[in-house]
Amino acid sequence: MTQPIDIKAFLDQDEKKDLLRLLTAGSVDDGKSTLIGRLLFDSKRLYEDQLAALQRDSKRVGHAGEDIDYALLLDGLKAEREQGITIDVAYRYFSTNKRKFIIADTPGHEQYTRNMVTGASTANLAIILIDATKGVITQTRRHTFLVSLLGIKHVVLAVNKMDLIDFDEQVFNDICEDYKNFVAQLDIPDVNYIPLSALKGDNVVDRSERMDWYKGKAMLEFLESVHISSDRNLDDLRYPVQYVLRPDRDFRGFSARIASGVVRQGEEIMVLPSKKRSTIKSITTYDGELDEAFPPQAVTITLNDEVDVSRGDMIVYPDNLPRMERHFEATVVWMDEKPMDPTIQFFIKHANNNTKVRIDTIKYKTDVNTLQKSEVDFLELNEIGRAVLTTNKPLFFDPYKKNKNTGAFVLIHPVTNNTVAVGMIIDKLSADDLPSKISDQHRELIRKGKGLISDNEYQARYNQKGATLWVTGLHGSGKNEFAFSLEKQLFDMGATVVLLDGSSVRSGLSKELDYSPTDRAEHLRRVAEVSRLLNDQGIITICSFISPDEAIRKQVTDIIGEDRFHLFSMDASMEFCKKNKPEFYADKTIKYVPGVDVPFETPEDAALKLDPEDNGKNPELVIEYIRKKLIFPIK
Repeated sequence: MTQPIDIKAFLDQDEKKDLLRLLTAGSVDDGKSTLIGRLLFDSKRLYEDQLAALQRDSKRVGHAGEDIDYALLLDGLKAEREQGITIDVAYRYFSTNKRKFIIADTPGHEQYTRNMVTGASTANLAIILIDATKGVITQTRRHTFLVSLLGIKHVVLAVNKMDLIDFDEQVFNDICEDYKNFVAQLDIPDVNYIPLSALKGDNVVDRSERMDWYKGKAMLEFLESVHISSDRNLDDLRYPVQYVLRPDRDFRGFSARIASGVVRQGEEIMVLPSKKRSTIKSITTYDGELDEAFPPQAVTITLNDEVDVSRGDMIVYPDNLPRMERHFEATVVWMDEKPMDPTIQFFIKHANNNTKVRIDTIKYKTDVNTLQKSEVDFLELNEIGRAVLTTNKPLFFDPYKKNKNTGAFVLIHPVTNNTVAVGMIIDKLSADDLPSKISDQHRELIRKGKGLISDNEYQARYNQKGATLWVTGLHGSGKNEFAFSLEKQLFDMGATVVLLDGSSVRSGLSKELDYSPTDRAEHLRRVAEVSRLLNDQGIITICSFISPDEAIRKQVTDIIGEDRFHLFSMDASMEFCKKNKPEFYADKTIKYVPGVDVPFETPEDAALKLDPEDNGKNPELVIEYIRKKLIFPIK
């Protein structure tokens, strides 16, 4: 007598099965959809009505002659069935006694690159199909490159249509050798090779008797046994807070899906960006509390201390921090019909963090067919390039190769809200590559006293408090280079900013004044009055002046207001200044030179002391300062 089935026990067992996400990719008509359809058919995962519809449709619109066209199980669009190709990504779920599967059937055409990237973004394994009659072709290389780009660690090269070459072992070996030579230059650690005939069923579910020379596993057996659990990053705790849960006054938890690492009750953690520390009080789920949790679990954690945590913050272990940067390099896949406009400030969605971002440069575009690199100013639909990006506030990220969840992002158009691109972070920029580094062209403009921003570019872009950023330092200390560079970066970030420097003001507003101590005091008083008026209108002013006397600086502070006045000192030695401006200091006819004829009182109360030897990074220090002071951006 047949024992009754325990439904609950069956469902519990099914719930505990491992899940494998995989994709199929290959050239047009290599048999991707046919392979998946055959897997479903031979593993008896089709319902009777599906099977009846498949047999009926095979006779009506099939492309397999008298055989069943298994591709029709996945090619659901009318255009796909008419042309016998895959256009959109088709997802299919099935399970065996050993594992659950989600299969993404991706298109092979180059024009549908973005569709393939979408399907591959969550995959653990990729099946690259090759037509045994054609061998390794351009599309094979393109798909393998995309798989490598997206960090998929397991690849199966499925040499299909072996029946058309009479199951010849030598042809299979030649194809494998050709593919090995190509894949060696890519970062794919696990590559396997399986000969099969999807249409006839050879080596799909069961080992083929017609290829007794092949000693490996059939496709389904391999998919059931491939080891993927070690692919997860369980070393680096990354907990990007999605929601602050406050059901009542006695409970305050932080909900998120664990991106990587293991979170344990009682462990000390750090909250970014505040860097406040606490310990895990509890790990709560719908089913009760846990001692520890790991990806991809969604949990709510509580802390033992009252720490300010909000959406977009990240909880990590103090001795294992992610990168915290505004500048980074990334591989970008452009997915919008309209070409990239580098002048637009896009929104970037990274983990649970959102902010604005600009694309500083496109270093190069990679041809997905030949892997050749070329210089371009922008990307178009389906093109892939390496770009330098700068965000308005720091992101907490890891390189994509190390951590997919904290290394991936999407770009969103600020007007249409369309997802225009996806990106994989390579790493932060080195100091030499920072976009804040002053170019020779900008340095020449600064020497001539010209601004880096044209008059037509100024417009109302308010998300700030009116404030004065006052830069003091000797002749030749590098304060002008710093001030002009800072103005350019703040403008690029969306700030409304005006720069006042000594040469410009003395050529007009203070034209009749000389450099005597009395006239210098009047000169700086006028600058302070102008700056105060601009601050009253919500504008940030950057003032680059020697201002050698502490008493005069105190007068300027009183005019502008202590809450608006922020002093920065270029900490340059006289030796550095003379080397930077030898003609000026060699001219003995110039009087009242601070540090030479008259004293220069170095400020002791400066908000920051800036090193002129590191002028490429100095603007970044000030931008971080005004961000913390909520001068800009406020939100």
